[in-house]
Amino acid sequence: MQLDEHLFRREAGRMVATLARIFGVHNLALAEDVVQDAFCRALEVWKFRGAPENPSAWLMATAKNRALDILRRERTALIFAPELTRWLESEWTLRPTVDEFFLPNAIKDDQLRMMFSCCHPRLPEEAQVALVLHILCGFSVDEIAGAFVSNHSAIEKRISRSKKVLAGSKRLFEIADAADFSARLPSVHRALYLLFNEGYHGASAESAVRAELCQEAVRLSAMLFDHPLAAVPATYALSAMMCLHAARLPARLDASGNLSALADQDRSKWDPTLIAEGRRLLDLSATGDELTEYHIEAAIAAVHASAPRVEETDWAQIVALYDTLMKLRPSPVVALNRAIAIAHREGPERGLEEIRAIANVERLSSYPFYFAALGELELRSGHREIARTHFREALAHARNSMERRFLEQRVTACEPITAAPSRTSHKRKVKQMH
Repeated sequence: MQLDEHLFRREAGRMVATLARIFGVHNLALAEDVVQDAFCRALEVWKFRGAPENPSAWLMATAKNRALDILRRERTALIFAPELTRWLESEWTLRPTVDEFFLPNAIKDDQLRMMFSCCHPRLPEEAQVALVLHILCGFSVDEIAGAFVSNHSAIEKRISRSKKVLAGSKRLFEIADAADFSARLPSVHRALYLLFNEGYHGASAESAVRAELCQEAVRLSAMLFDHPLAAVPATYALSAMMCLHAARLPARLDASGNLSALADQDRSKWDPTLIAEGRRLLDLSATGDELTEYHIEAAIAAVHASAPRVEETDWAQIVALYDTLMKLRPSPVVALNRAIAIAHREGPERGLEEIRAIANVERLSSYPFYFAALGELELRSGHREIARTHFREALAHARNSMERRFLEQRVTACEPITAAPSRTSHKRKVKQMH
């Protein structure tokens, strides 16, 4: 039998975090080996006995027993977590200590510690996200390479170098230290934002939509705002943005598995539970005087979620929100989205003017949806040949089969409309033939 992929992802991150707390983060490889052993043992036992009623508890118990064996056998040969040293000296204290680490609340705290450890200030953002995916979300090196349009070797080296940085700290991040917690929290926010963004409209060669990445980002952000020190406006805003966007995931692909533009989505498929949760979190984010990019992006998503049809969208409000976002975090992509919103409000010609005025537009030179936006607005203006040229350029930069199929359809939509021949002209042609 094969283990359920989602079970593996969920439990792998929980077990690795707890074992790294026990062994010390410098023994992260040992923690990962124990997790691998637990899953191998599950494959052996469940094949004959069937899966237990509570597979999560079974895996945790197996990992805990394996950890106890290692601690007993290696306590004089290996250096484990510094705070554990005195508890390893006696069996009377060893077992109760390890049992305590495997309590539900302790496991949850350890995942949070690992999340903050992965977002070490000495690591670049790409490395932080790769570590979160690999350690906390159970993604393989190949899966991460696919998500970030890289190769196995490059991602493996990135993760290996990052783990060496973690090893230097000997222990997981201490979440009880309010000052250090607040200092590292923006990096954690950014890592989770990038993780969600990669799933929602990333550059994966396999798929334009990676729902599992979005789900992991939502899960980790929920764990974050459950902690008192992380329950700040920016965390709520980030989580609100994720929920409101994730609500649209069921409609991002049509029945044939093709990408569906926002204007063409079947809004009845949007998840009302996630929309309600997103609005609740957005309300919570309004406390205090902090305004972040996450607040604005969540507010934009909320406006879209409130419109039963694209024609009923409050485009004026969306443009105003993009104006604010350009002040907080100006970028060519934000400017492009603002231009599209202006086109909806004022017409395609105005949208094209705004696109032509984008600063540092060369940064969009390989972004397929820059050219796709030009194509859509030219098509709406009646310039079919120009539109087709833009869509073909977008197609040349497509990053996966989903994007290619979507853009091929847009190229086809630019074909000249040929009128059906009239009955009079048909008769004339018949006479000419005779």
